[in-house]
Amino acid sequence: MKHTFLKSISILSFLVLSAFTTNQTKEININDSIVNWIGYKITGQHEGTIMLQSGSLEFNDNNLTGGNFVIDMTSINTTDLVGEYKDKLDGHLKADDFFGVETHKTASLIFTSVTKNKSDYTIEGNLTIKGITNKIKFTMMLDENGATADLNIDRTKYGIKYGSTSFFNDLKDKAIYNVFDLNVSLIF
Repeated sequence: MKHTFLKSISILSFLVLSAFTTNQTKEININDSIVNWIGYKITGQHEGTIMLQSGSLEFNDNNLTGGNFVIDMTSINTTDLVGEYKDKLDGHLKADDFFGVETHKTASLIFTSVTKNKSDYTIEGNLTIKGITNKIKFTMMLDENGATADLNIDRTKYGIKYGSTSFFNDLKDKAIYNVFDLNVSLIF
């Protein structure tokens, strides 16, 4: 009798605690979410967009606990140029000496650690580009319907050396900085 009573109390406790804990996965609306990129060079910068193929954020009691994303690398789009110059840069960014999208059609980001701060979250994750995975750390802000984050990515860690002064001499005004930015606005 005592064993049955304790078992009943354990089950009841589990059910009560479960009722107050909500795990939730929020799928990202890939059509309304925006990922802008900015690449820098000695003589200025170029910018554009790239599309998410899929993505979700994990929550426990409305606190962010995880996330994962797949980026469609074939969607690289330059927005600060038009016509022939735009086509040329889009083609070059998709070529093997940059992102090699023929072979590597997607990139991915998987959160490995999420730390809640006062008004934002510190995210650590594994970013894979061109089949090469590196750790990345950034800050994410959440609101009721979405999230924003700014990521700084060193392209040379992913085998993208074209125009880098870290690997080539005498580039002068043709040099391209190693770090590019992603400004992300996610909609659930």
